[in-house]
Amino acid sequence: MHRRTFLKSLAAASTASLAHLPLLQAALPKMKITRVRAYTAPAPNPLFNQSNIVVTIETDAGITGIGEGGFPDTLKQCAGRLIGQDPQFIERLWQDMSRSFFYPPGREKQDALGALDLALWDIRGKVLKIPVHEILGGVTRNYCECYNTGGVVPAITANMSLKDRAAATIAAGYRAFRMGAADTPANTTFNTHQKLNQLYDECVQVRDGVGKNGDFCIDFHQRFDLSDAVRGCNLIEGLAPYFVEDPVRAEAFNDDLPRLRTMVKVPIAAGEEWGGRWDFNKLVENHDIDYMRATLPNVGGITEMMKIAAICETHFVGIVPHFTGPIATAALVNSLGTFSGPLLMEYSYAGRPLPHLPVCCDFKDGKLYPNDRPGLGVELDMKQLTPIMEVTTFDTNRAQTYFRPDGSITNW
Repeated sequence: MHRRTFLKSLAAASTASLAHLPLLQAALPKMKITRVRAYTAPAPNPLFNQSNIVVTIETDAGITGIGEGGFPDTLKQCAGRLIGQDPQFIERLWQDMSRSFFYPPGREKQDALGALDLALWDIRGKVLKIPVHEILGGVTRNYCECYNTGGVVPAITANMSLKDRAAATIAAGYRAFRMGAADTPANTTFNTHQKLNQLYDECVQVRDGVGKNGDFCIDFHQRFDLSDAVRGCNLIEGLAPYFVEDPVRAEAFNDDLPRLRTMVKVPIAAGEEWGGRWDFNKLVENHDIDYMRATLPNVGGITEMMKIAAICETHFVGIVPHFTGPIATAALVNSLGTFSGPLLMEYSYAGRPLPHLPVCCDFKDGKLYPNDRPGLGVELDMKQLTPIMEVTTFDTNRAQTYFRPDGSITNW
């Protein structure tokens, strides 16, 4: 192709793409948020920051967004800032929910904010009639590889040996088998030194199960102090774990993870209990961790997750998001499916249907696939849900929002 012909083709392509802009803008009519509701699912998870509470944001255009996470007390204040607002200004609404009150959101409130953020992105996709991953630039992979915790179908594999459970997981198509560090029933004695020896023996079994070229991950569950975490990591180094997760206590991660990094050679993953990007950006920048365990909605939703993904991509750190609930998992496929770095998803439903979600994740042979359904691609069976919260009034109770001269939100 001659240079002139090539340039003409570029100009034509550019004109064609610009021609779609009026259509795109026309597909974004002004609308207002009229109501926010929360519901308990059929099998509720009562734990803060791991709840599967379903959140809906309703609009005067008849479009409803679906999210997941939070609790009524943590959702109400953020939800109150949304009433009457245009749901399509997602970043602005995120900043308002985060900054409008005197104290910045802690991790519990960040989780609630994230649940609402998921619903706002769901609305955006439904308005445009495209999946969220297309709005974010499109997926970078054919599917999201997954790991399974404890076995393919727990009811079937529970009585199998660790070796056989690991082998069954790899045979089912999962990328990796995940195990706990010398798991012990809660409220019982945990002898750290004895458990480290048990840890090594169990990792040997799992390595045999996944095979020479298979992968396994191990979660230390923050059960070890720094010295024991070092010993545990070094004990299993020769067994080549995919990563060691949460090797030290979360309270001391900013001090102990950098120390640990200089003393062990195994890949380290951490972050499932952290909040937004400020919790870990230095650890990523300094390569103190190899995989970020941030998840949805805990970090603040898709809006914040994409900023986290950018930090990880900049420093060549992979993302292995922690699992919370099925709607959040669908949102992870839409958001982190666009991440260009290493990605491994946690998935333990094994494709089992959920009563309140007749349409949710597309899972097959150990992998999660993107789909073409609008928004997050999930559908609710409202008959299976129990309403627990409703917000219909804009919240001005001690909320004080400050603006820069250009109209952007700043702290007060």
